Amino acid sequence: MFYKDMRKPETIEKLYLDFDGFFASVEQQARPNLRGCPVGVVPFAGTEHTCVIACSREAKKAGVKSIMRVRDAKNICPDIKIVPQSPDLYRRAHSQLLAEIASVIPIDAVKSIDELCCTLSKHDIKDPHGLSARIKSQIRDNIGPFISCSIGFAANRHLAKIAGKQNKPDGVTIWHPEAMPTPLLPISFADIPGIGKRMQLRLYKAGIYTTKALLATSPKQMRALWRSVTGERLWYALHGYDVQAGKTERGMFGHGRVLPPNQRDIKSAISYSRLLLVKAARRMRRENFYAGRIWLWLGYRKPKHLRTKDTMSWSAQASLAIANDDQAILSALDKLWAVAKRQLPIACKIVRLHVTLLDLSPANERQLDILLADDGERQKWEKITGAIDGLNRRYGRTLISVGPWEPPPGGYAGGKISYTRIPRPEDFW
Repeated sequence: MFYKDMRKPETIEKLYLDFDGFFASVEQQARPNLRGCPVGVVPFAGTEHTCVIACSREAKKAGVKSIMRVRDAKNICPDIKIVPQSPDLYRRAHSQLLAEIASVIPIDAVKSIDELCCTLSKHDIKDPHGLSARIKSQIRDNIGPFISCSIGFAANRHLAKIAGKQNKPDGVTIWHPEAMPTPLLPISFADIPGIGKRMQLRLYKAGIYTTKALLATSPKQMRALWRSVTGERLWYALHGYDVQAGKTERGMFGHGRVLPPNQRDIKSAISYSRLLLVKAARRMRRENFYAGRIWLWLGYRKPKHLRTKDTMSWSAQASLAIANDDQAILSALDKLWAVAKRQLPIACKIVRLHVTLLDLSPANERQLDILLADDGERQKWEKITGAIDGLNRRYGRTLISVGPWEPPPGGYAGGKISYTRIPRPEDFW
């Protein structure tokens, strides 16, 4: 069993840092007119038919929450300032913040745009409060006072992350192993990473309603509840063991977007999907992969007189000949849109779309389909696509593309930050 040699630290060893209301606080730091005001960040400007994707501490105090409709946020907080997202600003702020933190303590892992983890030295273990103060001072003095962070300390990364959520904003929480599990007992399932809504329902069905009851289970019972080794790994993490995260393999490249209300027709959706798919393909080529399948997903609304529910979905997939060039990928997308046009209701409004490249193969393991006999054609298009990528990279923008290139109003197609993925500069071209 792979846990037999697992170590259980006797002191705090990990620091987990979580920035407070990251998007909104970066906006406040960059724009003086927003400081001290309730701020809600939205995907695009000019409509109330969207959601707040991040909010400032002032907005949170008034009752505004992330993923709340703009209309509801304004009802709760009439003086809230609604600001369209600025992904490139967040990316640059992220890079600067990492540099400041790394000048105080080495960073082990960047977990998302607003979270990171560090391993403590012997000196840091003796004075976690002093370490936290140095990090916060470095950020405040060299970047600004409107970006704050909350920090958790514990025996392992998982517990440190949970600890860091307990005293937001701008807090410090230290969970020494000898005090555990008492600090965990009042924590709700929703505050434990790895327990989503579906898992909560499964736990309730098993008669487990509290964290105390969860901790009283056995590793094998947790494995059975999760129906995978993930549950067993979580059991050990919650009990203070040094659990190493399992190696993950890349499974897909994709992008999604909510379409602005005035661009929810088929023509606009096709244009958006082309941009998003090409940007996903660029990322795939940078990481040396090929794809064997493309997936298109649409969220749409029927005309009001035919509507039975608010939003419906449509999706379809197409095979690729283990390709990574734009011509092959866009040709497959065109075929999917031809099917969509036949199957979607007339005059429907496309609200959201996702394009995804799947069935990935590392470039050095590519297997050709000898029945297609198109390797010569594929190699030609790969050379053309490589030349296009080189020119665009040289000039720092999309100078050449296969087919039309019509960036949407406000830009950021493919450069959107989803917390879990931090875009590179070229994602904004």
